[in-house]
Amino acid sequence: MMAQAEARDAEAEAGPGSPGVAPAEEPVKKRPRLDEPGRQGGSGGAGGGGVGGANSNKLEERLYSVLCCTVCLDLPKASIFQCSNGHLMCAGCFIHLLADARLKEEQATCPNCRCEISKSLCCRNLAVEKAVSELPAECGFCLHQFPRSCLEHHQKELCQDRGCGGDLRDLPIVSTAVPGDRIEPSTSGLQVQCANRYAAAPSQIWLTNCRYQRIGCPWQGPFHEISAHEAECCHPKKTGSELMGVLDEMDQNHKKEMQLFNDIFTLLSLEKIGYTEVQFRPYRTDDFITRLYYETPRFNILNQTWVLKGRVNDSERNPNLSCKRALSFQLNLKSKLSSPMECAFLLLRGPYDDARVTPVVHYFTFTNEGNETEYLPLPIVSAVECNKLLAAKNINLRLFMFHVQK
Repeated sequence: MMAQAEARDAEAEAGPGSPGVAPAEEPVKKRPRLDEPGRQGGSGGAGGGGVGGANSNKLEERLYSVLCCTVCLDLPKASIFQCSNGHLMCAGCFIHLLADARLKEEQATCPNCRCEISKSLCCRNLAVEKAVSELPAECGFCLHQFPRSCLEHHQKELCQDRGCGGDLRDLPIVSTAVPGDRIEPSTSGLQVQCANRYAAAPSQIWLTNCRYQRIGCPWQGPFHEISAHEAECCHPKKTGSELMGVLDEMDQNHKKEMQLFNDIFTLLSLEKIGYTEVQFRPYRTDDFITRLYYETPRFNILNQTWVLKGRVNDSERNPNLSCKRALSFQLNLKSKLSSPMECAFLLLRGPYDDARVTPVVHYFTFTNEGNETEYLPLPIVSAVECNKLLAAKNINLRLFMFHVQK
């Protein structure tokens, strides 16, 4: 017993560094807590990427990636729709998906979970719409940040660098969204076609025009410089003979604009006038590669039977691969005539539809041999409006016809 005690005393006096003696284990250091900002990656948290570090994402950036559209990865500007599983889509991408499915004769599906989507199966997410409206966005003119709900009022009324005129929906909104990897290759083409993408950079924004632009002044600049320019502008000091060229051009443009209204007023004074609501219904051709076309049921106007037909992009092979889409229509006479019949006709937006159609008057003389017009472009304002019509179950318009008697 005495020998064992002496051996233990000798080992203690020798210390851990003595040869032949096993060193004692050092105590394990505690890990720093992730919720303490000063303890990550050394002093000041400069080395780590955890929560609270210097390189951590801001709350707004994380919300951008959560609330963005799952198709175009941009923050929606208008309505936000969700599938039955809760995946978000902006209105432009949602309409585009439905239009593509109509062109390809397929059932539209969510690009994330592949569940079926339609106007009846999907609903708007008002909570996300309100949350997005409170997120900051940069003004495309002065580059200051404002809540998205206040941005339009600022750009229209308050911004000193704002441009004038035009539609504020075309102004660039600078977004700092962090796109997540949540998009499939099959839907990547929609990124350049979405109505909520703003291609214009802040350096390409609209500028304010001089108030004397109507008499030929070409100046453009920011809003806060317009007063200084107009005080020195030389165009109001020009003589009448110098301004005649500009005024003549203005008169020509005004006559073209008024010609449509004059034609319509003249047609409304004719004796025989008829109108009806027409419904274009989608069909497929019998070809090996089927194509989408539209046709209305037969209807009666001016004591005659008629049919309207429509097609997409003049029946090109794959209109779903093109971002420029247009509709055209043809008016067919189905009844027999005893004599040639000259008619004027135009299509307008239907009473229960929101499609924006520009009125254009067409003239044609119908006979038993020539009983159908050429395909005429449906004057919708943009490809986005065309997608709205294609996404709808049917296209509802109003047809006006006038019997022109000489």
